[in-house]
Amino acid sequence: MSHLLGIVIESLVAALLLLTIGYCMLLNTRLKRLKADEHSLKATIAELITATEIAERAIGGLKHTVRDVNENLGSQLTAATQMSANLKQQLAECDGVIHRLTRIAIAARPASGPAPVAEPKVSAAKAVAAAAQAFSERRRADGLAA
Repeated sequence: MSHLLGIVIESLVAALLLLTIGYCMLLNTRLKRLKADEHSLKATIAELITATEIAERAIGGLKHTVRDVNENLGSQLTAATQMSANLKQQLAECDGVIHRLTRIAIAARPASGPAPVAEPKVSAAKAVAAAAQAFSERRRADGLAA
């Protein structure tokens, strides 16, 4: 009986060793797959890092471009505002010149011609006085009579 008990124990140990070997082989294949996944994961992480660096550089470039455009538009807006004010002033002066020229033309018309619609007939003395007054009202621009 003692030999039989020894054989049973030895065969039980052999069976357990076979199960252990089979389980180790299964773990080995799983570890190989895990290693392969680790390498692909490292490659994916490296690609993500590269893409992130490229995006950061692009964002930096965009910020620089936005700052330049903002400065450029600010200066152009200031110049446009000044030009608009200048044009407005010149238009106002032109209106004044046209008004004065109209008054001079009305005053210079001969008394025998048709009467202007806007004003009644004016005597020669009044026409000369109106022309002199219009002439005296003109501004001087750059030292010359406008």
